[in-house]
Amino acid sequence: MDQPSSSTADKIIARAQTRGRGSVFTPSDFLDLAERAAVDQALSRLARNGKLRRLARGLYDLPKIHPRLGPLSPDPDHVARALARETGSKVQIAGARAAHLLGLTPQVPAQSDYLTDGPSRRVVLGKRVIDLRHASPKHLMLPGSVAGTVVQALRHLGPTRAGDVVRIAARSLSAADKKRLGASVRQAPAWMQRMLLTIAAVEFDPR
Repeated sequence: MDQPSSSTADKIIARAQTRGRGSVFTPSDFLDLAERAAVDQALSRLARNGKLRRLARGLYDLPKIHPRLGPLSPDPDHVARALARETGSKVQIAGARAAHLLGLTPQVPAQSDYLTDGPSRRVVLGKRVIDLRHASPKHLMLPGSVAGTVVQALRHLGPTRAGDVVRIAARSLSAADKKRLGASVRQAPAWMQRMLLTIAAVEFDPR
């Protein structure tokens, strides 16, 4: 009776190790290995044995280990993508995190906001909050891309700092990302469209 569960656990930890430390998982990432009940049982066993870490209900990781600090907190983006895979959803960095990733705000936000076309979910990991909010398609432009992050940074900072976003995005986005922005500009709010067209029109500068 115990052997199938052990075999499933071995397969799960082997896959987790292949993906590397810092990877985040949900049971759906392993449903090709066994039935859901067996996967859930194996994940619980691996967490009890310290081979995986349980972050929240149905959410696990293989943490990176710092030589002095021990297990490190997971990357919020990895958590968000794992939750999106669980429901087959798209996800996009939003809010202050989008602005921070573009270098527009120096402070790392305590709350990491994401938009998704799937269900909303909030995960609290110590002092960090990872918040996925369901959004309509008009608010979820170019999900999962750098171009989409630019749109969300603009939305977060508003017209008063739009020039800063334009300068950074025009310099750093690839030609392909700029083309995607230009092609999607009609989905954006009216005040944002001119900004996106300006970014799309600047030739790519790889520096």
